[in-house]
Amino acid sequence: MAHRWRNTLTTADVTPEAYWLNRRQLIAGGASGLGLAALGGAAHANTGLEPNTWEEITSYNNYYEFGTGKEDPARNAGGLRTEPWTITVDGLVDNPGEYSLDDLIGGLTVEERIYRFRCVEAWSMVVPWNGIELADILNRVGVQAGARYVAFETAVQPDVMIGVRRRVLPFPYVEGLRIDEAMHPLTLMATGIYGRPIPNQNGAPIRLVVPWKYGFKSIKSIVRISLVTDEPPASWNRAAPQEYGFYSNVNPNVDHPRWSQATERRVGGGLFAKRIPTLMFNGYEDEVAGLYEGMDLSRYY
Repeated sequence: MAHRWRNTLTTADVTPEAYWLNRRQLIAGGASGLGLAALGGAAHANTGLEPNTWEEITSYNNYYEFGTGKEDPARNAGGLRTEPWTITVDGLVDNPGEYSLDDLIGGLTVEERIYRFRCVEAWSMVVPWNGIELADILNRVGVQAGARYVAFETAVQPDVMIGVRRRVLPFPYVEGLRIDEAMHPLTLMATGIYGRPIPNQNGAPIRLVVPWKYGFKSIKSIVRISLVTDEPPASWNRAAPQEYGFYSNVNPNVDHPRWSQATERRVGGGLFAKRIPTLMFNGYEDEVAGLYEGMDLSRYY
């Protein structure tokens, strides 16, 4: 079943933006027709769903290191230094060390994935990512038997990160996944959007994308990956545990303490666009529900 989401694309095969925006028929064809653009269950539930535009994706997002407004990251992230880029891999791995980005992902298959993106704030997008399955990276470094979780850490560059200087959150931003979530074929380490290098404001040069979880789980600008035994800290869970749980799976039946999660506003639909129903696991229920069998999902906001 894992091969359902895999393909043999390289960066030379990525579809130009002009063609992405006319792929309604492809997306409406269901998961069986999405060998190179995995939408999972969402393909069946939303025929005709198209990706948001480059402008929408890159000008409306959260990256608190660069400010708390939706337009702040695009305005303030230009100074982020992304070359050279080093990622420390440590913990329960066979090959720990400090890797250049090319050493860590070079030669691995770059895939093209159209994914729903659902923010905990009840807005959503559809994003055409380019990236590498996290499982491929973890297999390269060698996961040891005792590893139960994967922890991630974001870069801290105080001289260019206004949010870090203002101490908006405790930095560095950290996140984590259970090992089976990390190894799931839908879990992507994204390096591009629309076939272009991922912009600074969206998490350059490499970020996590976990499409069935709220967006804050998809940590940006990663500089450390650690394989650990115990559940790692997660920034929003640590800052407000009464509002943000470790798992943070998209669940329309469990409201945020301050707003409903039953519906969402699609970015790009206009100020008065009708809200649409939120799907369980953001539309990927068929693919990922088995990861949480036996868990009380109402307790894992």
